[in-house]
Amino acid sequence: MIPMLRNRIPSLLVVSLPVLLGVGTMQQITAQTTAQITVPGHTAYVHPDPWGARVRENQGVLKWKDDNPSIRWWGLFKTPGKLRAQVLVRGNPDAIGGLKLRIGPQEQSPVGTTEANEQDFQVVDFGEFSIALDGPSHVLIELTRGTGPALDVQELRLDGPASAQVHFNLKERRNAASVHLMYSTAKDEKVDAFYTEVVGVEEPVGTFYMACGWHRGYFGMQVNSKTERRIIFSVWDSGGEEIDRQKVAKENRVQLLGKGQDVFTGDFGNEGTGGHSHLKYPWKTGSKQRFLVTAAPTDETHTTYSGYWFHPEDQQWMLISSWSAPKEGRYMRGLHSFSENFLGENGHLARKALYGNPWYRTADGQWHEITQARFSHDPTGKTDRFDRTMGLEDNQFFLRHGGFLDGGLDYGTPMQRQSTGQVPSDLDALIKK
Repeated sequence: MIPMLRNRIPSLLVVSLPVLLGVGTMQQITAQTTAQITVPGHTAYVHPDPWGARVRENQGVLKWKDDNPSIRWWGLFKTPGKLRAQVLVRGNPDAIGGLKLRIGPQEQSPVGTTEANEQDFQVVDFGEFSIALDGPSHVLIELTRGTGPALDVQELRLDGPASAQVHFNLKERRNAASVHLMYSTAKDEKVDAFYTEVVGVEEPVGTFYMACGWHRGYFGMQVNSKTERRIIFSVWDSGGEEIDRQKVAKENRVQLLGKGQDVFTGDFGNEGTGGHSHLKYPWKTGSKQRFLVTAAPTDETHTTYSGYWFHPEDQQWMLISSWSAPKEGRYMRGLHSFSENFLGENGHLARKALYGNPWYRTADGQWHEITQARFSHDPTGKTDRFDRTMGLEDNQFFLRHGGFLDGGLDYGTPMQRQSTGQVPSDLDALIKK
C-alpha cells in the first residue's frame, strides 16, 4: 500500500517527457505555482494491443487489464527542469499501488495517493523528475501496471518548470496527421494518364498509401487488418453530399462500367460519396506496386476514369475498375499522392512509403516526368501532431508520419528528385486498350 496524503492535490497535467533524472521522495504534496498541464486519458495508447482496452472521450482508458501492461503518452518538451507527475486512477488499491511511471529512461513507483475509494478516482503521485534537453524533443511517458483487477485511468498530470511550453495532442482523435505529395502540371494541361510506383516500408494496420490521386478520385493500397490487405480505386460523385450516397441523385452518381476478376465494387460515403472498388491482395512490405489511372472524356459532360494495377505474380496489368463520372467532360487535374492513418488506436506507430518514378501523359500522347513535389498535411498536422515529414531516398520521394519523431517538415516545402528520362515502356499499349 502507498501512504495517504492529507490534502487533495490540485489538478495537474501529465505528459510524455524526454530523458528524466532524479526520483521523488515520500512526502506530502503541495500545490505548485508554476505551469500545470492536464493530459486526458483518451489521448493515450494501449500497449502492446492498441485495442486491448476501451478509450473514451472525457472518460479516459477504461477496463485496463494486466494482459496489456502499459499505456503511453508522448509530449513535445521544450524546457528543461523539474517536473512533478501524477495520474488520476480508479480501481483496486493494491493494483494502484503496483503502478509505475516511466519518463524517458527513468521509472518511479508511487510516492503517495489520496484516500482510496474504488468508486472514485484518486490522485497517484509519482514524485519529481528532472528533464534534461538539448533542444525540443518528443518524450515518451509510460504508465505500467502489475497483476490485479482492471483499472480506469482518467488523466495524466504534469506540473513544474519543465511543463512550460510543453505540447501534447489533447484531442480524442489519436490518428497521425495525413501527409501529401502535391505535384504540379501546367495550367489547362489535358492529363489523360497518371502513373506512380509505391513501396511500403512501415505499414501498421490502418494505413492507406495512396499512389495516384486527382480531383475526382484516388488509387492505392491499404492495410485493413493483420491478415487482409487491399488495392483500392474510388471515384467521387458530383454534387455536394458528404455523408450518405442514398441522398445523391442518379444524375450525380458515377456509374460502374467494368471491373477486374475478384474485384468488389460498391458505394462509399462519409468523405464525400462515390463508387468504391477493391481487390483483396497481400501486397508485401518492400515490394514495388505499380498504379496507372486514365481519363477519357466521352462527351462534354462525362469522363471515364479507369484504374489499372500491375499484378506482381501474374506479371501483367489488370483493370481494378472503370467509372463514368458525370458533370465532367474534362481530364485529370490536382495530381497528388498521400499517406493516411485511418485508425486512431495505433496512431502512435510510424508509417513510411516510397513514391517513385511518377509520370503523367497529356492527350497529345506525350509523357512528362514528375521531378518535384510539395509537402502538405491535414489540419491534424497543423496544431496537434508534428511527427510528419517527406524526403528523398534512392531518388524516390518518401512520406513518413506517426511515431512521434522529431524534425517535422514545414507545410509547402518543395523537394526535387533527379530526372531519369525513362518512362515505363508498357504504359502506352495499356492506355490504347
